[in-house]
Amino acid sequence: MKILIVVALVVIVVPVVIVIGIYNNLVALRNRFKNAFAQIDVQLNRRYDLIPNLVETAKGYMAHERQTLEAVISARTQAVSAKQRAAADPGDAAAMQGLMGAEGMLTGALGKLFAVAEQYPNLKANETMGRLMEELTSTENKVAFARQAYNDSVMAYNTSRETFPSVMFAGMFGFQAAVLFEVKSEEAREAVKVKF
Repeated sequence: MKILIVVALVVIVVPVVIVIGIYNNLVALRNRFKNAFAQIDVQLNRRYDLIPNLVETAKGYMAHERQTLEAVISARTQAVSAKQRAAADPGDAAAMQGLMGAEGMLTGALGKLFAVAEQYPNLKANETMGRLMEELTSTENKVAFARQAYNDSVMAYNTSRETFPSVMFAGMFGFQAAVLFEVKSEEAREAVKVKF
């Protein structure tokens, strides 16, 4: 009789312990990719803070390029809004897709600004502009490294979520697939290059 009770306890307790372990592992991995997104968030905020100063510095020299400057500011505004939605829930696929699209547009607008800035020798010689562009280039590199760390965390989470036995419980516990932060445009695949 005691053996039957022990066997019954083992049959009940072992699966419960396994499910608890699976759940805790998924929570840890989800928190890891959310933390990795927080690192992207820090770098994107730094990037967004640099852009208005860059545009203000260029504005005095590029009076005839108002459309280019407005495109950068508009793209920045859209990227900030998209980043806020993604930061609220990095696991939300639609928010991450919106952020990727907005970041691609911002990178493209910045690329056009830098191309136009090449045509203004006084702007190229401006010390403030040079320093801002150098900081922006450094920040772009940090964004790329943070994005790589985030994608590594998402991959670990998704792999754990999709492998046996976790796959049996992930959906039941509400663990949805996370989305990689991919660069959408060719312009955005490369860090902004500054030629002064």
